[in-house]
Amino acid sequence: MFDFSVIATVLGVAILLTISGIKILKEYQRAVIFRLGRLVQARGPGITYVIPWVEKMMRVDLRTVTMEVPPQDVITRDNVSIKVSAVLYFRVIDPNRAITEVQNYLFATSQLAQVTLRSACGQALLDELLAERDKINARIQEILDSQTVPWGMKVVLVEVKDIDLPSDMQRAMAKQAEAERERRAKIIHAEGEFQASQKLADAAEIFAKHPAALHLRFLQSLVEVSAENNSTVIVPVPIDLLRRFLA
Repeated sequence: MFDFSVIATVLGVAILLTISGIKILKEYQRAVIFRLGRLVQARGPGITYVIPWVEKMMRVDLRTVTMEVPPQDVITRDNVSIKVSAVLYFRVIDPNRAITEVQNYLFATSQLAQVTLRSACGQALLDELLAERDKINARIQEILDSQTVPWGMKVVLVEVKDIDLPSDMQRAMAKQAEAERERRAKIIHAEGEFQASQKLADAAEIFAKHPAALHLRFLQSLVEVSAENNSTVIVPVPIDLLRRFLA
């Protein structure tokens, strides 16, 4: 005679095992499957079935990962000590390689980004880091992309976030910027004086060719002075008008 309780228990366990093998993967997820230790084709998205005790599943996120690279101590090519931080954007394009080629692709990418940031910034001058940041970003992205392709990842973007300068270097750069502004101001002032002298020379030539223009300018000056309601008006008289009286 069969023991129905044992049969019910066995059936219940079998049903639970069968149900536990049903997995639901979101649109941005993929399932890396190991069947008896051997890698099989990645599955997903949607509903997939993992054979209990035979297959093992690892979920991999395909969305773009934003990773902040902590500040790194860097000595530039012109021997300036600075701290540089960056932000890294990457995503997994091959889930199988991301699991099998590296133990922890997130940690490995973080460490590689820190080393690459120190190396790339150490080969550049301070002025290049401050003025040509796009070139530094492109160089770091190229190095990281070439190193992470075997891991099944794609580096989308790299941006140098902050450059922390020492206080004495900030003061030196402030003095340099102030001196540069003073130099530009003097050059602009000198150019203005030069252009004004050219215009005055042109006006003197016109007055020399047309003496009546000088008298008209003199009368216009009198009108401008009298319009200010001054109590005293000084009128300059050409010496040519007084020569006959002096004679």
